[in-house]
Amino acid sequence: MARIAGHFGRVEPRASARSYLLGLLSRAERKNCWQLAEQAGLARPGPMQRLLRYARWDADAVRDDIRAYAVEHLGADGGALIVDETGFLKKGRASAGVQRQYTGTAGRIENSQVGVFLAYATSRGRTLIDRRLYLPEHSWCADAERLHAAGVPDEVQFQTKPRLAWEMIAVALDAGVEAPWVTGDEAYGQDPQLRAALEARGTGYVMAVACSTRVQINHGRTTIRADTVAGRLPATAWQRHSVGNGAKGPRYYDWAWIHIGTGSHHHLLIRRNRTTGELAFYLCWSPTEVPLAELVRIAGVRWSIEECFQAAKGQVGLDHYQVRHWTSWHRHITLVMLALAFLTALAADAAPDRPASTHHLARSRDPITLTVPEIRHLLTAVFNSPAVAAARLLQWSNWRRRHQATARRSHYRRRTTSKPTG
Repeated sequence: MARIAGHFGRVEPRASARSYLLGLLSRAERKNCWQLAEQAGLARPGPMQRLLRYARWDADAVRDDIRAYAVEHLGADGGALIVDETGFLKKGRASAGVQRQYTGTAGRIENSQVGVFLAYATSRGRTLIDRRLYLPEHSWCADAERLHAAGVPDEVQFQTKPRLAWEMIAVALDAGVEAPWVTGDEAYGQDPQLRAALEARGTGYVMAVACSTRVQINHGRTTIRADTVAGRLPATAWQRHSVGNGAKGPRYYDWAWIHIGTGSHHHLLIRRNRTTGELAFYLCWSPTEVPLAELVRIAGVRWSIEECFQAAKGQVGLDHYQVRHWTSWHRHITLVMLALAFLTALAADAAPDRPASTHHLARSRDPITLTVPEIRHLLTAVFNSPAVAAARLLQWSNWRRRHQATARRSHYRRRTTSKPTG
């Protein structure tokens, strides 16, 4: 709060923001204004509602502080920016940007809002650092009365999701975030303008694309579908690499890459599931030559934003809001991002300087490092149950983490004993 206090001109909204953040970190079942007000000991939700709707403070300025805070605590070589979207299921038609649209949250078309997010990921951790609310073109951007009712600023116009993603990437890079890579799923990888903008900026990318994507091989002389390329590759073209360590051990896939186009450092990267044979495809570019293992690493980093969404929704109430106004949405999401960045920074600062090797993880009996859920559990116990002795809290924390380490050790032993050769 000391870091962002200057963005609140009066003491009342500053105090409400602190209570709001503590509520997001609390055991409150739902992180909406009513329950957060009750958690803070208030008699009514008015102060929380004013904080999100009417109080004078700049959510984008707070967002900038969150980004700087994340870089300060998570910054490391080889960082990446990740773009993705997530849906927020809603009833009615008054919430800004809501309409029947596909959302991965439900896995189908539902009445929902969609937010486009930017995450920052390094070897020290990952967290959300920016957000944009997507406004559908016809049902919203062409309806001035509806825009006004939802509080959408006059200067806001329709932008595609890839365009919103590029805006966030450019803002982060302009602010000095050292991230030589950008990655995203098919919704963003299929957009040629986004890829061209990244190349013009000198930022490498590994972007997922559809199997039907057409690429140029043979120095640009032949245009062919990506899945056709995969089907014609010899067995010797495939190499086995891990995309990183998961909860149950290294995540191995078979990988192949082929130079595409006429320029330098453009590749089609292909991932093959070792069990099912399922294929995934990525378009890649880097300003300098990089090995296959580096492209594989960035392809694996993309899933970090899914972990951010899971933590933000499960731990600090990303999707618990009950607001309809444009300003209220951005303010709630921003404060949630701050709470998540705080937990992530604590976890990063408590972790060892160097990640443990697979060999060590398969044999270690030490507790796992502190996680975001575990840190929030400890914080809520301190804030909400001061009568509980700190020694008892730490005793339970060690017990949970030793229990998790036992499960992890078993998983890693199973994976390492069957580790592929060659």
